[in-house]
Amino acid sequence: MTGSHRAPSRLPRVSRRVVAAVSTAVIASAAAPLLATSAAAAPVPRTNPNGTISAPGRTQISFEHTLTGFHAGTANEHESRPGLSIVKMYIADYVFTHGTPEEKAQATQMLRTSDDRIASQLYAKYPQSINATASAYGLRDTHGAAHWGNSTTSTADSVKYLEAKKRQNPADPVLVALATASPVAADGYAQNFGTSTLPGVIGTKWGWSDDRRSFHASASYGHDFSVAAATHGPAAQLTHDVQSAFAPGGHIPAPPALPTPFGSAGIPMMNYPARQVVDQQVGHIAPPVTDPLVALVPEYVPMPQPVADFLPQPR
Repeated sequence: MTGSHRAPSRLPRVSRRVVAAVSTAVIASAAAPLLATSAAAAPVPRTNPNGTISAPGRTQISFEHTLTGFHAGTANEHESRPGLSIVKMYIADYVFTHGTPEEKAQATQMLRTSDDRIASQLYAKYPQSINATASAYGLRDTHGAAHWGNSTTSTADSVKYLEAKKRQNPADPVLVALATASPVAADGYAQNFGTSTLPGVIGTKWGWSDDRRSFHASASYGHDFSVAAATHGPAAQLTHDVQSAFAPGGHIPAPPALPTPFGSAGIPMMNYPARQVVDQQVGHIAPPVTDPLVALVPEYVPMPQPVADFLPQPR
């Protein structure tokens, strides 16, 4: 949801204590499943001959496979669209680093129930939170606004962010909150559409326009993938377009085959994700200049494992 524009109000003192207690229990109980290694197989996107995901122009979809680095998206995946409640992930991320224990508990509740009142309260104190998170994670399509509900983002940015959080810490409080989201939001809207309907999903953040018809979005992650989608239309349309964009029983393209063992000693080889690492290291510095340069870097570079271990690793 985009959230109303009325002045933010503070939560009652008793409610804050309840939120803190519930949030602590939720994080403790949810962290273990997130660290589990077994999960349903990742969904597989249907792609066009040019490699983009097949979907109507009204809809934007991005997907990334964690284990191989395989990424696919619609041709418009970098279009900066209404961020709705998806940007609450970025607000919460900042609060989990800079906020008080009470504010961190509120941030968890905000993500789980998509609470606009808490979002307005936290954003009023941390108006830099969306842009700061976008800068930290290289989210080039994400832009904060005076009111958080008017901020913009893209599905490509949502997927990039979720994959980074998974690499940094699978039990990150943002991921835990998404994995324990309430079936019904604070405003009574059902949180059950879009990418959350795909197999293997662990956690999701949803968003919808105030009229509950004109725009819907969702961003989800599983053990070995992240996926996000947004559409100009109702929730059922987003679900339909997402379901149509993924094929049952498909296979994620594997990284290029490794060469034979290195030298006579049989030193193990690996496909080093060179482009991903370079993008994370320098891509954010000056995108108009660095983006074309990053694109020239091979996606994978075969090299001996001992050499790769000394190089920067994906975040």
